[in-house]
Amino acid sequence: MTLLVVCALLSLSCWVTFYLILCNVNGSKSYEWNCRLVTLVHGILAVCITAYIGYVDGPWPFTHPGTKNTPLQISAMVVSLGYFVFDMAWCLYFRTEGAVMLVHHTVSILGILLTLWLGESGIESCAVLFGSEITNPLLQARWFLKETGHYATLLGDIVDVVFVLLFVVMRVFVGGTMLYCELISPRPRFFIKCGGVAMYALSWVFMVDIVRFVKRKSKGWCEQQRGHQNTVAANGHEGKKD
Repeated sequence: MTLLVVCALLSLSCWVTFYLILCNVNGSKSYEWNCRLVTLVHGILAVCITAYIGYVDGPWPFTHPGTKNTPLQISAMVVSLGYFVFDMAWCLYFRTEGAVMLVHHTVSILGILLTLWLGESGIESCAVLFGSEITNPLLQARWFLKETGHYATLLGDIVDVVFVLLFVVMRVFVGGTMLYCELISPRPRFFIKCGGVAMYALSWVFMVDIVRFVKRKSKGWCEQQRGHQNTVAANGHEGKKD
């Protein structure tokens, strides 16, 4: 356990150092810009590692929940633990996130700590990391597009559509299947199952916001389409008068 604590502190130190380096290199950019770069890197790294764990290294999380942690699973969780602690502290200091995101970070930190302490259910934690972080790069891309003035473009629309579809598929359908397999299996501990329920409930809280966003986006698209049709009709009418 002492080694795990040291590794977690080392992971935290690495993320903090990476952030400080970015702030030094990108001095003209905001603190949030550099923090989101750290978030983007963590998202890509976490997805790559957990995808390898789930699809190559094993075991399969849907059929083997509650199994002993492997060294690779422990490494993935320690890396993400350090990041979540860093990001939680950053969000609290700059007060940039609401209560839901802070609860999400808190549940993630506690879940990883519990999994590391018990020495089991690492495969489920890695599966949850994969499902929750796979949409993260798209979320950051959306923010960077807004900051650079390129959001109201075809690329921005593509990012939004892919993000929504990926979120619904991974967090709601795949996540729901994962939770069902977790709950019916006799191996995972009770507290691990409670953590799974909490993470899935948070996904539905985020889902409510996404539904609202889709409604606003659809309304904007419809208004834009009507405006385009009115412009075409007006130009056609003027042409007939000539």
